[in-house]
Amino acid sequence: MKKYNFNAGPSMLPREVVEETAKAVLDYNGMGLSLMELSHRSAEFKPVLDEARALLKELLDVPAGYEVLFLGGGASMHFCMVPFNLLARKAAYLNTGVWSSKAIKEARLFGEVVEVASSADKAFSYIPKGFDIPADADYLHVTTNNTIYGTQLRKDIDSPVPLVADMSSDILSRPVDVSKYSCIYGGAQKNLAQSGLSFVIVRESALGKVERAIPSILDYGVHIANGSMFNTPPTLPIYTALCNLRWVKEQGGVVEMERRAAERAAVVYDEIDRNPLFRGTAVDEDRSYMNIDFVMAPGYEELEDAFIEYAAARGVVAIKGHRSVGGFRASCYNAMPLEGARMLAECMRGFENEIKG
Repeated sequence: MKKYNFNAGPSMLPREVVEETAKAVLDYNGMGLSLMELSHRSAEFKPVLDEARALLKELLDVPAGYEVLFLGGGASMHFCMVPFNLLARKAAYLNTGVWSSKAIKEARLFGEVVEVASSADKAFSYIPKGFDIPADADYLHVTTNNTIYGTQLRKDIDSPVPLVADMSSDILSRPVDVSKYSCIYGGAQKNLAQSGLSFVIVRESALGKVERAIPSILDYGVHIANGSMFNTPPTLPIYTALCNLRWVKEQGGVVEMERRAAERAAVVYDEIDRNPLFRGTAVDEDRSYMNIDFVMAPGYEELEDAFIEYAAARGVVAIKGHRSVGGFRASCYNAMPLEGARMLAECMRGFENEIKG
């Protein structure tokens, strides 16, 4: 039976990317050695890192004056690295969920933080709008896609100050005007590679403006100067990222990824809205294309586990919602084929027919 993996992260990757990675693990380029055994400073690995950085710049049309870093760890490390490097006086943060809340907590260790708006009043089911951004802030931080609550900023905010964005779960899913940002960062395990890798796109002119001493390992400038090799980078995830970046380019780039994302999301949201057994949790205008959150409709709550079992028996797996909110979460990252979205919708229709006879 074919399975469709809706896991929120680590998430599914294109099959071609998985297979290329597996080949490199066993024997990289016919060397008789695994990629995992190669030195990160070897002549064989350096082209991997160089091409991955170049492809990410190409696909997102990164302008001159920015550098791309591939570093170990995940987005949570950058919750402190961003303010360590960029918060000189004051920072503004938009609070749209768990991950932005954690970023705010870390930033307050480094200076004044203004929470410009929050959607906590309605369980983070929407993206706040019409808020004031302090003109004297060093940056405005946003989380562009909220995996737990299923909301997404699908367009770049117009801001009087530079933006900083956690794009862990929607990087490469749409065009981005990078020139509006001082820094874009994220964990790779949603839309880029397997876990253990993070990416950073940072404007070099935004660095070096804080007076505090920054530990070398947390200094973006140090990592830039050392070409992402200040310490040993996660070589295998970087290779997977390279394969995935090649795949995105071959498929038509981020414009095509955005088209596919909208098409997949429409299939699932249309069924959620039609089916009396289910109810969406995010407001319509802010619904995420990447993480589709929904619950059983009132009166059917006790059927949650039964639907998860029903879907799993038909190859639709990992749709259980985050432990903090329950319900269901269908993560439709770039690698999810349209057939997966259609199969999920078919399961919802079939379950309705089974329950209602």
